[in-house]
Amino acid sequence: MDDLTIARSLFGTTMAFHIIFATLGVGIPLMVLVAEILYQRTKDAEYAIMGKRWTRAFAVLLGVGIPSGTIAGVQLSLLWPGFMEVIGRVMALPFQIEMYAFFIEALFMSIYVYAANRILPWMRILSLVLVVIGGLASAVLITNVHAFEGTPAGFKIVNGRITDIDPWAAFFNPSFFVTAGHVGLSAYVTGAFTIASVSAYKMLKCDFGSKIYKFHHKALMLCLLTGGIFAFLTAINGHESAQGLHEYQPEKLAAAEGLFVTQSHAPLAIGGFTDRKSEEVKWAIEVPWALSFLAGNSFDTEVKGLHDFPENDWPPLFVHTLFNAMVGIGSLLILVALAAYVWNKLMKKERFLKWMLWVFVFTGPLAILGIEFGWIFACTGRQPWTIYHILTTADSVTTSGNIATLFALFTGMYLILGIAVVLVLLYYFKRHPAEKELENEDDAGVSIYT
Repeated sequence: MDDLTIARSLFGTTMAFHIIFATLGVGIPLMVLVAEILYQRTKDAEYAIMGKRWTRAFAVLLGVGIPSGTIAGVQLSLLWPGFMEVIGRVMALPFQIEMYAFFIEALFMSIYVYAANRILPWMRILSLVLVVIGGLASAVLITNVHAFEGTPAGFKIVNGRITDIDPWAAFFNPSFFVTAGHVGLSAYVTGAFTIASVSAYKMLKCDFGSKIYKFHHKALMLCLLTGGIFAFLTAINGHESAQGLHEYQPEKLAAAEGLFVTQSHAPLAIGGFTDRKSEEVKWAIEVPWALSFLAGNSFDTEVKGLHDFPENDWPPLFVHTLFNAMVGIGSLLILVALAAYVWNKLMKKERFLKWMLWVFVFTGPLAILGIEFGWIFACTGRQPWTIYHILTTADSVTTSGNIATLFALFTGMYLILGIAVVLVLLYYFKRHPAEKELENEDDAGVSIYT
């Protein structure tokens, strides 16, 4: 492989690893906040136990998310000097503000962890609110750099020189709000369904009707309801994202749907794969006129096809598969959450069938895969540009060489870290089972936060 391919592979691997921890680092604090609010409203100590256990898991994940994020920042400078030259002069604000967001998150999480039984209830809730705000702000600020790559604003390049720099115009680029919303909502979906997976698995391992079964059942329904709501909101935001692509990155939308010829009343291709030779999406289910409506809220909206652009500027055509996988997983999660609510609340079924619990177990991994597919689609669909129609990826990459060695070393390190995280979580929660904390809750003299 050439340096460009290896550099993209290395940075892609780093982001694929980091985004798991970054996403859960945004999503889990919200679930802790929800549990804390329910505890303060109902005085049901089981909600407090949920919040405490989820906080412990969050702390472990944060311990890996911080260094992997730092590595990603260092690799940006080492692998993409051409890109960082522009970012350093035009788009430095998000990196500068993000330090304060992380400070807020870390400070108030420390207060909640170490002083929860020493501060007033409203202070506990306020601490968690600030943790949620800090985590969301960190994700939004960093992801805003990606939004800027797709819809650059706030500067001009004249004779190879960067001029007329407006940092705030670059910060509030055209896709800032839509991208920020998508990042936050999808993180909350992933956090909720990941915890739901654990609760469903625990329900499979314990006796129906036991106290521990009821505890995990309560956690499962809380997570499925929260995750389902945010999955639905993510779908609405996805509609806005598609309209943004139609306006600002039309070739990306065309590649995502395998559309080669510009047309109104364009069909939406669901599933299948894009065949370059025949210029069609094979094995797809076509919904007539749906793509035009998705792009412009009108069936007669004209959607540009790939033939309107130079072939060298076409994104890889496999992004259609990535896009469908992301949307398919999101839709499935909505249906699963809705089915669980109907079964448990409307049909008054106290016990989930075994196969239903196994479906819930797989919702967490599916949510994480959805994040991965979405991230790869977002970045690969912008190719061959690092900054859309301004700077190519080939012009951004380093020429220093020796990238293959770094690729091998970092990949090995991520593998070790990933295994270590799983082992630490398994070991810790095996030593501190929920059953023991539920027993302590029955002991009037024992504080759940001691």
